[in-house]
Amino acid sequence: MYVAVKGGEAAIANAHKMLADRRRGDRSLPSITVEQIVEQLALAVDRVMAEASLYAPDLAALAVKQARGDMIEAIFLLRAYRTTLPRFGASQPVETGEMIAERRVSATYKDLPGGQVLGPTFDYTHRLLDPALAGDEAVETAPARDSEGEPLTRVADILAQEDLIERAFTGDSAEMPREPSGDLTREPMEFPMARDLRLQALARGDEGFLLALGYSTQRGYGRTHPFAGEIRIGEVEVEMDVPELGFAVSLGRIRVTECQMVNQFAGSAKLPPQFTRGYGLVFGQSERKAMAMALVDRSLRAGELGEDRVAPAQDEEFVISHADNVQATGFVEHLKLPHYVDFQAELDLVRRMRAEFEVRQSRDHDTQEAAE
Repeated sequence: MYVAVKGGEAAIANAHKMLADRRRGDRSLPSITVEQIVEQLALAVDRVMAEASLYAPDLAALAVKQARGDMIEAIFLLRAYRTTLPRFGASQPVETGEMIAERRVSATYKDLPGGQVLGPTFDYTHRLLDPALAGDEAVETAPARDSEGEPLTRVADILAQEDLIERAFTGDSAEMPREPSGDLTREPMEFPMARDLRLQALARGDEGFLLALGYSTQRGYGRTHPFAGEIRIGEVEVEMDVPELGFAVSLGRIRVTECQMVNQFAGSAKLPPQFTRGYGLVFGQSERKAMAMALVDRSLRAGELGEDRVAPAQDEEFVISHADNVQATGFVEHLKLPHYVDFQAELDLVRRMRAEFEVRQSRDHDTQEAAE
């Protein structure tokens, strides 16, 4: 990671003061609070938490405030803070099937157990600016939240009952037990990469980058004919095994967005025709990110499923190596740092090449005149 270099300390200190001044803005207006950001800019907070790999709404809101709304800078701040935290264990895999969903929609079945749950969404709003939001708009009474609902059957489980979709995990039986998941933040990145590590990289990858790649797969660059089997948002319980106690202890609940994409698969010599899965799971409410992640996940499984790799979204090394916006930011923004020596060397080289070019041009001109 490229970081700022030392030099011009007085100028840097003044730049910090100017930044703080611009961050505060007009003093006649009240300062925005972290609590306001958490409650009223929740989707921005959710994105920062997801791409920083740290579920901490208050800290994510503080990062958004400190970064003046620059999402990638806020993600950078929170991820840097994350590196200072001690690790004392690993949680069990969350069980999204036990989620009490506040939103759950499917594009594959009109009538499914539990029905469609629209929840909080922009999907059915008109894309028109609302002037009422510019002032102190009247507060409407929100519908009561049903916290006593029942878990909803997953669409993939309905297909699995007829054996029409692949198993969720290949290693999910007594003969082939599931291996422990890796940790992308503690292990060096190596290719080819196991799917669990790929999903970790995609979960913290840049939303815009994944959205563009997911879009490319729908336009033929990594053909995967997708159906949104299910998208659900809700809280899940996080538990951790405590060896001294001999049972799992609840650490609390977090809100997540899960997407199961259902994709066509013609089968192979070893597998019958069936649907395959693309999977996305991210912190908070972030349907667009979860859907894009699921599309890219399925495309990256091309080799595993015996399909030709012909598009960027199917190239694991290309996708994973460029998905992280913190790394991308560091590499792009290091161009702002001094490169005086390098540039002088390039400048000298171009001058010498230009002088040689002019000598050749003059020699060719003399040769042509002599021939005439």
